Amino acid sequence: MRVYLLIMSLFFCGFSFAQTTITGSVTDSNNQSIPGANVNVVGSTSGASTDFDGTFALKTTSKPPFAIKVSAVGFESKIINVTSADQKVNVVLKDEETKLDEIVVSASRTPERVIESPVTIERMGIQEIKNTTAATFYDGLENLKEVHFNTSSISFKSINTRGFASVANTRFMQLVDGMDNSSPALNFVLGNLIGISDIDVANVELLPGASSALYGANAFNGILFMNSKSPFTNEGISVYYKYGQTNQNAAGRNDYNDFGIRAAKAFTKHFALKGNFTYLEATEWIAADNRSMTAGGVSRETNQNYDGLNLYGDEVTTFIPNVGQVSRTGYREQDLTDNKVKNIKADFSAHIRPFADETEIILQYKIGLGSTIYQGANRYALKDFMMQQAKVEVKGKNFFARFYATDEDAGNSYDMRFAAWNVNRAAKSDQEWFTNYATAYQLSGAVMGTNANQSAAIARNFADYNVLPAAISFIPTPTGSARFEPGSAQFKQALTTVLANPDLTQGAKFIDHSKLYHSDLNYNFKDLIKFAEIQVGGSWRKYIMDSEGTIFTDFDGPIDYKEYGAYTQLQKKFLDDRLKFTGSLRYDKSQNFDGNISPRVSFVYSGGEAKRHNFRVSYQTGFRNPTTQDQYIGLDLGPFALIGSAPENLDRFTETKPVSAAGQALGSPATVNLSGQNAYRNAYTLTSVQAFSLSANPADLKVANVGLVKPEQVQAFEIGYRSVVQNDLSIDLNAYYNIYNDFMNTSRVISPYYGTVGTNAADPEVQKTYAAIRFGDRRVYQVYTNTTANISSLGFGVGLAKKVYKDFELGVNYNYAQFDFDQTEDPSFIAGFNTPKHRVKASLGNSKVTKNLGFNLNVRWNTEYLWQSSFGDGMIPENTVLDAQINYAFPKLKSVVKVGATNLFGSDYLQVIGAGAIGQQWFASWTINP
Repeated sequence: MRVYLLIMSLFFCGFSFAQTTITGSVTDSNNQSIPGANVNVVGSTSGASTDFDGTFALKTTSKPPFAIKVSAVGFESKIINVTSADQKVNVVLKDEETKLDEIVVSASRTPERVIESPVTIERMGIQEIKNTTAATFYDGLENLKEVHFNTSSISFKSINTRGFASVANTRFMQLVDGMDNSSPALNFVLGNLIGISDIDVANVELLPGASSALYGANAFNGILFMNSKSPFTNEGISVYYKYGQTNQNAAGRNDYNDFGIRAAKAFTKHFALKGNFTYLEATEWIAADNRSMTAGGVSRETNQNYDGLNLYGDEVTTFIPNVGQVSRTGYREQDLTDNKVKNIKADFSAHIRPFADETEIILQYKIGLGSTIYQGANRYALKDFMMQQAKVEVKGKNFFARFYATDEDAGNSYDMRFAAWNVNRAAKSDQEWFTNYATAYQLSGAVMGTNANQSAAIARNFADYNVLPAAISFIPTPTGSARFEPGSAQFKQALTTVLANPDLTQGAKFIDHSKLYHSDLNYNFKDLIKFAEIQVGGSWRKYIMDSEGTIFTDFDGPIDYKEYGAYTQLQKKFLDDRLKFTGSLRYDKSQNFDGNISPRVSFVYSGGEAKRHNFRVSYQTGFRNPTTQDQYIGLDLGPFALIGSAPENLDRFTETKPVSAAGQALGSPATVNLSGQNAYRNAYTLTSVQAFSLSANPADLKVANVGLVKPEQVQAFEIGYRSVVQNDLSIDLNAYYNIYNDFMNTSRVISPYYGTVGTNAADPEVQKTYAAIRFGDRRVYQVYTNTTANISSLGFGVGLAKKVYKDFELGVNYNYAQFDFDQTEDPSFIAGFNTPKHRVKASLGNSKVTKNLGFNLNVRWNTEYLWQSSFGDGMIPENTVLDAQINYAFPKLKSVVKVGATNLFGSDYLQVIGAGAIGQQWFASWTINP
């Protein structure tokens, strides 16, 4: 109530201040309007920005005379003296090549020019967002140097910088207005699900590489900063609408709709409000890869154990004597989901400036919900998924302090593999299905003389549909129902029942109400300490896992743990301000692990008479704490189970498994109880068991010495050069070398139901394990651990941009990336680098072809590369992608119309094994800005 009264008092009292309103316009030397130019009262927080036709209205309590500063990216700033309240201010800004003079904050937590940044940094401003060739600004990030996308869904794209990234990129952070966008349970970013609207983006900054010295845990391979517009400087109502179509071989041609509205009002110089709402709907890039995950052909006709990559249910398999390995008939991914993508985002904020200085209090609430596809160990349909964040922040000229909470709800989300398994089981149990198959297979061969493929076809028809040839129709009719055909009433009813059940033995739904609480603060002593710029800061975080036992081992109540950290940074210039030194040091501690120290040291030297030749060198470190899943997951995925390695989690995870008749004959009970201890303490490596299964030689078996997971570290060395030469040729060069220690990874191990693993073949307990493996009395686990192998990566990038004719600008960049790892050091380690060795991107554009007409072209090319993940491995082919857009401004309507297309003239292409191939998309948008 007190906060409410304070806000209302500020609201009403603000009107008692006499205000001066200065109006005017901002144009370039060609008399073309400059939208988005900043107009600020010198020495005051009062400010405004120009609209689409370059006009502005600046309200201030200052009385003339005073000065205003007018600035815009790509132009020289200008200061104008205002002498009267009714003065009309028309400003002409001179073009200037300032790409490297743009101000960024993220690299050092303090404002500095891009050219002086101690590390590689990429930036997208208002103009770049307007000119993007993608349907959204977030999709347009793919055209930035250093960025590679991993696309799981048309609305779920994961950013990869410098490798070792899957769809679930836990090594990359994304901050929106200072808030971590990561899911509390999944520990990675869900694209732009709860991000920011196209019409509310002020700027985007991207730091590829390690940044833990300033940003703590998980700032390992990169950070994306998305900052929204202030309602004090960007007022009014803005609206956009996009309509387009997507075209993909599997999905066909489908509509694409995207709508957004932004409203902002500064009621007084002390109080402003802002709200955003966006709605997007589209049809998914359907995943329809039919390659087989088992040896043999890619169809049932030639492979009775066929396991299609995007067919689910056929992972349920068993060995039938005299028949071979057989899998059940699966369902396509498009049979198990409606393939519709939806995303609703909304945010509301109150901005309070209680004093006459730069201090601001921000109360903000964000919510994102919708439906998309996420790929992890399985394919997950996120249906009615919701994540919300609430923030309180106080910031000033030299400090900020913020606290925010993140809360998520899985809604009606489900695992598509389990959906298929349990729809199959609703028709007929696994035991009956395989019994039917074996009976028909063997009798068809014995009675009818059919060959193996013919017998397999007859057997599957009987197991699925209870249908037999007349010659063997004497087989008793099965008790189970025939297979439910997709689209049938029986199928729909069974699927509805399965999707509502969180018990994965019968259903597919997963539950998640996990939460995250985070606070951080920073103070810069630059106004108190003069010999150097010194900052100190810290953070605190608490995770609460709440899946009711469906994801984590939290069946008896939520599990929580905490992390905290503190840092300091010193920045000092020498040699007539040509040499800038930056040194940072951070300490972080997670509740379950030892503390970690992260240093960073960098030097930037500005050479040349105008200090336009800037050389940089840096050493920095990054570390990543094990995620909530790495520590506390306990998820039975059928063919294998995921077991987190927190010490208490090994006992929290338990399951009961039936023992074969042969195993019982050796004295084992009919069922055995297993725990996470079996996975980590009594298991062989998967590769050695596979070798033993072929050779029957016990010497092939290797004990899996799996250590409990601990934080991983990276040491990053980087050099770079930035400059603008010949007036308009900008150059950006960088090279890096990373050394990884305790690199986190997952391993597959196999634990026998009985016996003790070992290498002494004479030990009776070891002999029991041999029998358990032969009889199929064994369990596959995916465990979380660290490799002891030496891993390093290196890469370099070249970026060039130049105006080739008038305002036509050509840009090109090249990135090289590779990693080094000796597989013999750790045969079970899966690197998952998932990054092309060679990438080239080029652009050609002109925002001023005529007074109101602009266009842009982007082309991307990459070599083929190996994709590795728990869902599937395979080669991603080489591909070339061309995107284009053309836009036209209508100043009188304060509007811009844009028409664009992505993957123009290209065929469907892959970025993730198991995800849908990316097709073509065209769109037309209409944006109205005040």
